[in-house]
Amino acid sequence: MRLTLITDALSRPVFATAAPGDAARLFVVEQTGRIRIVEGDALLPDPFLDINARISCCGERGLLSLAFDPAYAQNGRFYVYYTDVAGDTRVSRFSVGGNPNTADPGSEALIIAVPQPYSNHNGGLIAFGPDGHLYVGLGDGGNANDPDGNGQDLGTLLGSILRIAVGGSGGYTVPADNPFVGSPAARSEIWAYGLRNPWRFSFDRQTGDRYIGDVGQGRIEEIDVEPSTSAGGVNYGWNTMEGSECFGAPTCDRTGLTLPVFEYDHGSGCSVTGGYVYRGAALPALRGIYFYSDYCSGWIRSFRYQNGQATEPTDWTGVLNPGANVTSFGEDAAGELYVTTLGGRLYRLAPGDN
Repeated sequence: MRLTLITDALSRPVFATAAPGDAARLFVVEQTGRIRIVEGDALLPDPFLDINARISCCGERGLLSLAFDPAYAQNGRFYVYYTDVAGDTRVSRFSVGGNPNTADPGSEALIIAVPQPYSNHNGGLIAFGPDGHLYVGLGDGGNANDPDGNGQDLGTLLGSILRIAVGGSGGYTVPADNPFVGSPAARSEIWAYGLRNPWRFSFDRQTGDRYIGDVGQGRIEEIDVEPSTSAGGVNYGWNTMEGSECFGAPTCDRTGLTLPVFEYDHGSGCSVTGGYVYRGAALPALRGIYFYSDYCSGWIRSFRYQNGQATEPTDWTGVLNPGANVTSFGEDAAGELYVTTLGGRLYRLAPGDN
């Protein structure tokens, strides 16, 4: 296989996705506050949405991700995750206008707002799960070493992945089967916790398993996998642990902690960029393979998740070379995979020349 360059004219692209059933278009999130459309491998000149004036950028802030409502074809609703001008996280809903290539910037309805104590570790991904609920990834709030202890604090939304039900005129409700519903010391929105900065996570569209790329502190980058059969409440260990190692101490209590399925140290990278399990048709031999990258090193690697373990680890250096600053992977409606780089490039994984 190879990487096919689709465009290099984007401004700090950080995510790519498609609306359900839309085989013609790919929507690319620009950190600076716009969502662009690629149609027929051509970048359209006018943005789908422009909320540049409502966000703070850049570093780890900005417009960070996009999720289309599962019923988008009927209701025209989609959701965005961004850092507002005060530096706090907002998840808002917007609606498409009369032109299918133009959203209505005045249609914003706030879903959830989360104060951010520092400028980094904003998390930044939202995605609808197979259950139809919206999952929201939040980092530990920032600075080094989790100084506020948010990763292990169920009383805060930070350092967690939330699971909420959205609909109606705005806001959200908490699904009754969330793991901490009825626990007085815990926020009921939390589905999983103990995360440092889940920059990118994804659902395997065939199995429903969720893969989380959690950015490490000083030594270890980790990838966690939560099977679709999970009832939630998983504690991924930060800041008791960094990856499979105790953090800041020679020993620690690992009771109740879930260790990574896969990890690598900072000898080969510095910040994991979580990806997707390939389920497309163009590369049938790669179906079921999970692809991921590293923001600093720019390589692309993969593994297959089988029987609770990462198998078949593969380094695609020499075949797939997007360069440094890989910000995200993306998936179109057909399950084909894309790669974005901060320098403005969008690639698609494609069959190589024979």
